[in-house]
Amino acid sequence: MDDLEKRMLKEVAELDSLPVGAFNIRSNGKSEARNSTANIQIESRESGDGINVYFKDGTKNESCHIPVIISMSGHKECVYNDFFVGEDCDVTIIAGCGISNCGGHDSQHDGIHTFHIGKNSKVKYVEKHYGEGTGTGKRFMNPTTVVHLSEGATMDMDTSQIAGINDTYRITRADLGPGASLVMHDKILTNFDQTAKAEIVVELNGDGSSCDIVSRGVAKGESQQDVIIDIAGNSACHGHAECDSIIMDKGVIVATPKLKATCVDASLIHEAAIGKIAGEQIIKLMTLGLSEQEAEQKIIEGFLR
Repeated sequence: MDDLEKRMLKEVAELDSLPVGAFNIRSNGKSEARNSTANIQIESRESGDGINVYFKDGTKNESCHIPVIISMSGHKECVYNDFFVGEDCDVTIIAGCGISNCGGHDSQHDGIHTFHIGKNSKVKYVEKHYGEGTGTGKRFMNPTTVVHLSEGATMDMDTSQIAGINDTYRITRADLGPGASLVMHDKILTNFDQTAKAEIVVELNGDGSSCDIVSRGVAKGESQQDVIIDIAGNSACHGHAECDSIIMDKGVIVATPKLKATCVDASLIHEAAIGKIAGEQIIKLMTLGLSEQEAEQKIIEGFLR
């Protein structure tokens, strides 16, 4: 990898070197480096358009890194990654994609991640998307995440788009079995004329299942965000969704809640708020020596943390 690709890897996966444990690093459509462990096996799909990752039953305190870097202007790809997590596991999966486009052709990464999480397993999933570049070519990302949670399984998702993506359509779909739990924190920052659509659909199918979905967005410039959170309670379950957004300049944000209960013992709650940065917050930080622009940036960083 050259210095640019190494820097992008730092942005999306916080890696300064090859990680410990299992990993697959993809650069411009090719596997740059790969390592499996005794408990985590990474294999190429027969179609050649992604990987399958297998976690043995009982795998604990292990991690798997699968970052993607695109630095070639005009490169477009659709990648399918499937994760098969056995029973009684406790693992961390760190993904993320960075696009640096300094040319005149559009670059695009569509990643379809499907998780099959076994009984009583816990998965921590972190995914960051980042874009940059001085060229006229645009940067597109369209991630799709599908989650199947078996009985007693838990998934904690921390997903974010931190900068520089011209257009994105982010889809998350999850179905939960008895006693399963999904916690998701999704963060989006847009600027200039960028657009972002996020659609989160959760099916609470098993008794005792629960979800806590938190979406936070900041729309600057003339950017637009459209966030849809759709929770269906099909059992004795608990579902909570929270959508908080900051609007700046001429930005536009649409937040759409959708709750559906098909069971009398389903408990579903949705909260939504859209507003501007409070003036007193900016003034307080400016009294500490920050400029108005610096104060705004600090507030946004804290909001999206």
